[in-house]
Amino acid sequence: MKRIALIAACLLPAAVMAQGQGKFTITGKVGNLGSPAKAFLHSGTRANPVTDSVNIVGGKFVFTGPVTGISQATIRIKHDAAPAVRGAAGDVFSIYLEPVAMQVVSATDSVKHAVVKGSKVNEDNAKYKALTKSANEKAAALMAEFRAKGPDARKDEAFMKGIISRDEAIRKELDAINKSFAAANPNSYVGLVAYKETMDLDADLKGTEAGFNKFSATVRATDLGTSITKEIEAAKKTGVGQMAMDFTQNDVNDKPVKLSDFRGKYVLLDFWASWCGPCRAENPNVVKAYNAFKDKNFTVLGVSLDNPGKKQDWLNAIEKDGLAWTQLSDLQGWKNAASTMYGVRGIPANFLIDPTGKIIAKNVRGEELQKKLAEVLGQSK
Repeated sequence: MKRIALIAACLLPAAVMAQGQGKFTITGKVGNLGSPAKAFLHSGTRANPVTDSVNIVGGKFVFTGPVTGISQATIRIKHDAAPAVRGAAGDVFSIYLEPVAMQVVSATDSVKHAVVKGSKVNEDNAKYKALTKSANEKAAALMAEFRAKGPDARKDEAFMKGIISRDEAIRKELDAINKSFAAANPNSYVGLVAYKETMDLDADLKGTEAGFNKFSATVRATDLGTSITKEIEAAKKTGVGQMAMDFTQNDVNDKPVKLSDFRGKYVLLDFWASWCGPCRAENPNVVKAYNAFKDKNFTVLGVSLDNPGKKQDWLNAIEKDGLAWTQLSDLQGWKNAASTMYGVRGIPANFLIDPTGKIIAKNVRGEELQKKLAEVLGQSK
């Protein structure tokens, strides 16, 4: 089960979810806004963002453009009451682009609560958002409470216990909604979006694959469906009981190192990055585990998803966090060859490998990591 953003992993950015080239048209009507009000359409990917803009006249605006299958976008309105602010604080509206003519209509001078007509994907999404609205509002309030506590929040055990307990309750509520919506909508792209939120490839790979196969062939053929298929296939190769796949990457001194160089030892294959906050927060736990068990035929092999040209950031993080074990990277970010091979979709991620090269645990963190190592290697000195 996933947690809300305050204790989440760094996730692989969503790709454009394609299934065919076409043209979209958005005809907007937002109250009676006029010049100098403008509408902006933000689309593309994080790596290749695309922004289009048009003037609003008499509350009306039109966007047209090419689209491959289904992709996410945001409409943002800039006017006297809503300056150029992106994100939740601005006058924004999330929308799916697909190759159809659609209408975005709002009775007020704001796009925040607009209704989309002429697009089944967006109509399904409106139903989905209505179902998850209450739980998402609770999650947002919990996040605000956590942030208001300040940088020492994690040091307050009673406070964090309460936050985590409420977070888990919200996640259970959302999980139930997502499972119900997905089961009721096997022909819906948004049904697959909801299903992805429930997936746990580590805990129930067979069940996850069976649930995915209940979606129509058309939905499974979208890029989101193709991406899930790849995740499932990767999980089959990297599940507990499978032999760890070998790879070679350079260490901090540009010397090639193989995973198989550590055969005969217990190895924690640890995927992380200097830019990943949750990874840096988890590093003290990995250091603790390394120091406790390094004399018991155990080591850690770090693989960083740092980006091209950011080697110094990687080296600085290694030094600052006190990571004394071998560190590897090809400095290709999310395109890191080893993380791709292992189907890593979010970091931190790890694989505990025994001396024969067999994976015996996945994604064990914090106290769970200490307990697993004690179980396998015996109590530390």
